[in-house]
Amino acid sequence: QVQLVEFGGGLVQSGGSLRLSCAASGVILGIDHMGWYRQAPGQPREVVASITSNGNTNYADSGRGRFAVSRDNNKNAVYLQMNSLKPEDTAVYYCKLVDHPPFDRPHEYWGQGTQVTVSS
Repeated sequence: QVQLVEFGGGLVQSGGSLRLSCAASGVILGIDHMGWYRQAPGQPREVVASITSNGNTNYADSGRGRFAVSRDNNKNAVYLQMNSLKPEDTAVYYCKLVDHPPFDRPHEYWGQGTQVTVSS
């Protein structure tokens, strides 16, 4: 069983920065990619950023230029550096891991979420 634990959420003023961390544990056979999603109250969950096993990154328009996703393959960890935060970035942020073992379908795993609140 794979478990993801997120760290680093909190309350920050508009224009501030936060760094989210996510560490995966358990039996992981072949990480395809890891990423960050967020969900604001009353809104659907949306992708923020993702990073593949070889370091290719993708960003949603909302965070491009302000957010940076990175990973440590040795630690099965993924990070999200968020700068120039805005009140509209307020949401619960979730870490996601897609494990794709050989000869098997991909498996998705999610963290429990960490609250990010940006005050104006």
